[in-house]
Amino acid sequence: MPEFAESIPAFEQVHKLKRRRKILVFCVISVLNVGLLVLILIQLLTPASHSASVSLLGQPAPDFSLAALASQIQQGESSLALANFKGKPVILNFWASWCDPCKQETPMLENTWKQFQAQGKDLVILGIDFEETQNDGASFLQRYGITYPVGLDIHGSVAAKYNITSLPDTIFINRNGIVVGKELQQLTAQTLASNLKLIV
Repeated sequence: MPEFAESIPAFEQVHKLKRRRKILVFCVISVLNVGLLVLILIQLLTPASHSASVSLLGQPAPDFSLAALASQIQQGESSLALANFKGKPVILNFWASWCDPCKQETPMLENTWKQFQAQGKDLVILGIDFEETQNDGASFLQRYGITYPVGLDIHGSVAAKYNITSLPDTIFINRNGIVVGKELQQLTAQTLASNLKLIV
């Protein structure tokens, strides 16, 4: 009988140790899970696009060649390559026909293009139609009376080179081919004028 009485405390002690071990393992797993959740939240809330776009500033503009929209081929522009405009200030405007802010800024870009052309200045505005069909792009050009050159970035390869993550997005390139400005939102008269000072 005394032997049985002695085995009860030993059994309880083993049971307590197992229970403590389970609680400890549960706590460690919980802390790791919370840490992992915090890390994921930080990654999701960090604006990676901003750092990517800033990295282009001060760097040579990535070269590209795109097919011109079919409606502009009759004007003799079957393809558009950035290299063709070497030595000229360039505005690259990424847009799509479904993008409302793109629709709102387009008349201002067209007016700017016409003013510089009338003054004999060599500013180049290149529209980059992002991942659309020829028909969608051509309808947009006709609707807004766009006369500056527009290339069709069907697969988004040029947008990827310029770290485009939203539309509209506008890149300003100086005469030396260096990216000196980028607007990650709809252009206003003020933002357009301030960036033009950097390249003209």
